[in-house]
Amino acid sequence: MITREYILQEANKAVADRGDSYGKPSENFERIAELWGGYTGTYFQADDVGIMMMMVKISRIMETPNHIDSWVDIAGYAAVTAEAIADSEDTEHHHEDQQSTDSTTQD
Repeated sequence: MITREYILQEANKAVADRGDSYGKPSENFERIAELWGGYTGTYFQADDVGIMMMMVKISRIMETPNHIDSWVDIAGYAAVTAEAIADSEDTEHHHEDQQSTDSTTQD
């Protein structure tokens, strides 16, 4: 029997394996966003990448709803997308904090 615990455990394994291969989700998703943007001429962010990758999996589930790997992948993409968004926000805040520190020291 498939349980949510099984799906999440498998997603956790997959995410750990992918992290070893592809690095931090925020950096990987930003690279993908830049590539997609260059190809389409449309601006994409890291969260767009995660959402669209989940949409690919949803499309596959519409054809074969009992294919467990797609459910595992969606859970994994949800986790790494949330991490990528948080990491990107932390980086933006760090840059903003650095800029405000730089501007106050220049006065």
